[in-house]
Amino acid sequence: MFPINQVLQGDCTRLLRQLPNECVDLIVTDPPYGVRYQDRFGRTVANDDDPSRILGAFTDLYRVLKSDSVCISFYGWGLVDDFFRAWRSAGFRPVGHIVWVKEYASRARFLRYRHEQAFLLAKGRPALPAEPLDDIQPWVYSGNTDHPTQKAVRILTPLIETFSRRGQVVLDPFAGSGSTLVAALITGRRYLGIELEQKYCALARNRLAYLERNPTYPRATVAGIKNEPFHSPPAVALGQLFQWLNEREHYGLARTVQQAMARYGR
Repeated sequence: MFPINQVLQGDCTRLLRQLPNECVDLIVTDPPYGVRYQDRFGRTVANDDDPSRILGAFTDLYRVLKSDSVCISFYGWGLVDDFFRAWRSAGFRPVGHIVWVKEYASRARFLRYRHEQAFLLAKGRPALPAEPLDDIQPWVYSGNTDHPTQKAVRILTPLIETFSRRGQVVLDPFAGSGSTLVAALITGRRYLGIELEQKYCALARNRLAYLERNPTYPRATVAGIKNEPFHSPPAVALGQLFQWLNEREHYGLARTVQQAMARYGR
């Protein structure tokens, strides 16, 4: 049976082979870039030492994606040739490029690195969206609290809403802490995630289970970013409020609540 609304643990290059042809409507993913990334806390990303370990997955991603649909893949610009070879070899056709502009530099070498990027890859001839996104988008920093390369849910929801419909299946084969799956759930889509590392798989499942128990309020669109209305805040204890704020990426408020909990022993 095709797994719906699940996070599977394992190597996606193997697990994808078990999925039937043309079973998902949209792929949104952030694979390892093959750059041996390590953050300031020493956290690393599995299989990030050699792009050949993971890029073969795009052959099966093309197979499981429905015809006339799209795959959105983040990538590392330094190895763009490797990514393009894998994408084209699989059968994908690039039809767009999205750049998220940061307000800060994540690194500096010859240039100051102030953007993230993803290619929009087509299988067949997808219909044009009724309201196309701008190819320059504002960046939202996730805080990387759960994963060293964690993407904010609020940059993913516009992608899912633009390139899929409610009830359709969104796949992320490099699910990490589950941000793509959370974005799919809160926009009324079904999801399937695959994650290699057990700790992140468990984390993603916990995030999704929490949202299943506590459905989000409707979101409004402002400049391409989804925002939560504050007119009906839930009546919860501080611990629940801290988690509620973190799930919705209001990290400054979450830290304030956390400090209050520490100060008053809640």
